[in-house]
Amino acid sequence: MSAREVAVKKYVVRLSAEERGQLDALIRKGKSSAQRLMKARILLKADVSEDGEGWSDSRIVEALETSPTTVYRTRQQLVEEGLEAVLSRKKASRPSVLPIFDGEKEAKLIALACSEPPKGRTRWTLRMLENKVVELDIVERASDSTIGRVLKKLTQTAPQNPMGHPARNK
Repeated sequence: MSAREVAVKKYVVRLSAEERGQLDALIRKGKSSAQRLMKARILLKADVSEDGEGWSDSRIVEALETSPTTVYRTRQQLVEEGLEAVLSRKKASRPSVLPIFDGEKEAKLIALACSEPPKGRTRWTLRMLENKVVELDIVERASDSTIGRVLKKLTQTAPQNPMGHPARNK
């Protein structure tokens, strides 16, 4: 099979002259992430248009030292979502670790931290707050450092001088 023959593929790459130019410029600059440069190279090699090379997946895998899955998914993404989607990173649909404190739980923690400390104590410690939020079933578990981060966020967003009546501040 010659380089111009194309096996029957579900996702066939056909780039316009403008898209080829954009990918060539991206590779020539070399200032992008390795992943982005790899995808650009894959698309240029897989392009079956008039100016393209029309390489097979196996030849691309061997030449670029990548996986068949990467080549397949790059083709698929180009056909389904377009060139910009291939070259940009997809945003995570949700954070990898969900936050322990949402707005309501955070408010309960702050109210607890502002309340009177237990008898025999002059103030709340992070460890005491850690135990109390679990005891009060505000959260299942939380570390003292998590508690500290939530409270630190509060102090950073609080106004520095208390607001009063504007006419009396003169």
